Amino acid sequence: MATQVRRDIVRMVHAVQSGHPGGSLGCTDLLVKLYFDTMTVSPQKFEMDGTQEDLFFLSNGHISPVWYSVLARRGFFPVSELATFRKLNSRLQGHPATEEGLPGIRVASGSLGQGLSVAIGAAQTKILNGESTWVYSLHGDGELQEGQIWEAAMYAAHHKVDNLISFVDCNGQQIDGSTDDVMSLGDLEGKWRAFGWHVLTCDGHDFNDLDRVIGQAQSRRGSGVPTVVLMKTEMGKGVDFMEGTHKWHGIAPNDDQLADALNQLESTLEDY
Repeated sequence: MATQVRRDIVRMVHAVQSGHPGGSLGCTDLLVKLYFDTMTVSPQKFEMDGTQEDLFFLSNGHISPVWYSVLARRGFFPVSELATFRKLNSRLQGHPATEEGLPGIRVASGSLGQGLSVAIGAAQTKILNGESTWVYSLHGDGELQEGQIWEAAMYAAHHKVDNLISFVDCNGQQIDGSTDDVMSLGDLEGKWRAFGWHVLTCDGHDFNDLDRVIGQAQSRRGSGVPTVVLMKTEMGKGVDFMEGTHKWHGIAPNDDQLADALNQLESTLEDY
């Protein structure tokens, strides 16, 4: 499934010569793990309030191709609709939005730094309602340069929001270069701990390792401490000429590059 999602990503971005393939490819394994193995969701009966369901919030909304593909493959909407990505009047806009009514999307995102605040609000609602379900969020490492992230982190620790598991895509790249060159993030583990969070690390491309950290995070419910997972990934994972460089943050492959990518991503599932 992860390989097929990667095929979807490069085809979607290529078709309109617009979008963000690098981070989408890098976060594919996490989203496949969450939606196909971890989260309790109701694709055919989607409701905005998400009562008695696990919720996922994509803060770095520019990597919408991976989320759209996973939602479609999980049954939230027809897989064929992926062909409308970024087209006029499509429900699959460049950044996830709510006005089009796309199942699976509960908040518009892509203005970096805001997603953690939204996820905390949803998690607190579940606590107040006595739910045992979970809230998950995903953030880019470059996004952690936003001040609102740290305000939200402080808030979550103070209010003991321990039904929230936040993932950070630590690929070391952002739109203008490496995070070290643009603005170094320093000791991220130390920062999150100082803000009162439990910190886990994992290989974001190893399903066994993802399973391990999710289990460890869930076992801490009742501790009164939110959990963040610093997930080591590689931008462009699965397509050799896209891997490890910020240059594929937001550009589309040409025809020859698409063919090369698809040759590297062999799948037994069907393309849209």
